[in-house]
Amino acid sequence: MTPEIKNIAVFTSGGDAPGMNAAVRAVVRASIYYKKEIFGIYRGYEGMIENDLVKLNARSVSNIIQRGGTILKSARSKEFRTEEGRAQAYQHLKARHIDALVAIGGDGTFTGLHKFYEEYKMPVICIPGTIDNDLAGTDYTIGYDTATNTAVDAIDKIRDTALSHNRLFFIEVMGRDSGQIAINSGIAGGAVAIIIPEEETTIDQLIEKLDETARNNKKSSLVVVAEGGKSGNALEIAQQVKERYSYYDTKVTILGHLQRGGAPTYFDRVLASRMGVAAIEGLLQGETDVMVGIQNGKIVYNDFELTMSKEKEIEAEALRIAKILAI
Repeated sequence: MTPEIKNIAVFTSGGDAPGMNAAVRAVVRASIYYKKEIFGIYRGYEGMIENDLVKLNARSVSNIIQRGGTILKSARSKEFRTEEGRAQAYQHLKARHIDALVAIGGDGTFTGLHKFYEEYKMPVICIPGTIDNDLAGTDYTIGYDTATNTAVDAIDKIRDTALSHNRLFFIEVMGRDSGQIAINSGIAGGAVAIIIPEEETTIDQLIEKLDETARNNKKSSLVVVAEGGKSGNALEIAQQVKERYSYYDTKVTILGHLQRGGAPTYFDRVLASRMGVAAIEGLLQGETDVMVGIQNGKIVYNDFELTMSKEKEIEAEALRIAKILAI
């Protein structure tokens, strides 16, 4: 029989994402609803090692559902990667009688928690909180919708100035290993080309596309570049194009961490709320060493090893649509 869970701790780890606070709120209130004690761990694994925990109640998470970032803070922890660091974290958790953990983060967070579970068999469950939407086993991750909307809003504003001049703008969005933000903000923003890590676009191919649009009498163009594109980042690509193609006045805008901040969209708030409740209910039903996901609108639980071993692919339909509309 699975031992009864009485005390749960929640933490956020890795890069922050809009909607993390909504997930924390849902975890806290679902725990209280099911008559469990709930603790917050500050600064992720670093706070776990340093015993930086506090007991939470329903009022602790009032007025945070609309806030970006994370009230529990986040930090990287090299020490947690060591056996000694994880042992120290476990001792602190047991001293507080913590029976289970809920982590909100991305693949790095999941890797650490999976290792912790293997060593100590404490029930653990993860909620996917990352703007990259790059985790297999879920259609959406918390923060992705907000980050993509932020990128689209910026692209719309840049288009206004591009239309006022004969300009070509390269707009760099986040996505070191994933083109999810780039492909969908590019489609929504009317980009003439979208450069993503999953698909190679050569400079020759890009110039051919730009030349085609110029022949169609297009006076301005936008190219959306994921920061991890195989041809380089936006600055590098823009420089290569500028040296070989003079039809447009070339400019570069790097959105950077702008995409991490801001109030989460309704979609991310609802997604985070559903996943937060599902995390607590999953733990109480015996789920452990899993990630909460959403597939076709329904909550699912995915084994960590499956989630971490599979890469999430860009939808072929999105790539097809982008190419059709870029004329």
